[in-house]
Amino acid sequence: MLSLDAFDIKILNLLQRDATMPLAEISAQVGLSSTPCWRRIQKLEEAGVIRRRVALLDRDALNTGVTVFVAIRTQQHNARWLKDFARAVTGFTEVVDCYRMAGDIDYLLRLVLPDIAAYDSFYKRLIAKMELSDVTSMFAMEQIKSTTELPLSFVKTSA
Repeated sequence: MLSLDAFDIKILNLLQRDATMPLAEISAQVGLSSTPCWRRIQKLEEAGVIRRRVALLDRDALNTGVTVFVAIRTQQHNARWLKDFARAVTGFTEVVDCYRMAGDIDYLLRLVLPDIAAYDSFYKRLIAKMELSDVTSMFAMEQIKSTTELPLSFVKTSA
């Protein structure tokens, strides 16, 4: 496990907010010169702390403004079914998150789509691929908070 310090946390906070921020600006805000700052960023990337740098797109501008949460229950609880389910779900581009859950729901999906008709199409394709016991859909009415920034206050830092 990589040991992080206060400089690393500051760098990560800045990059989470804007991965295109110039190195000189990151260095100035963190309080390091450019070379040590760049080495830290490279170390964080090599260690897998920084997995990748991406662009966050506007969903409304790209006709994916509808969010649907899909709760799935199944009677199948075996490795083969899980593998088939994972393969099926990863093949649907409208599925942006998929979680295996503890409790009453076995799997929870988050979809982004243009409308209810697109959800109906997804639903029909899903049930054609997988045997499911129950599918419950919940349409989000309003997005109150959505972020890609992870809380870094829980990171155990070295001196």
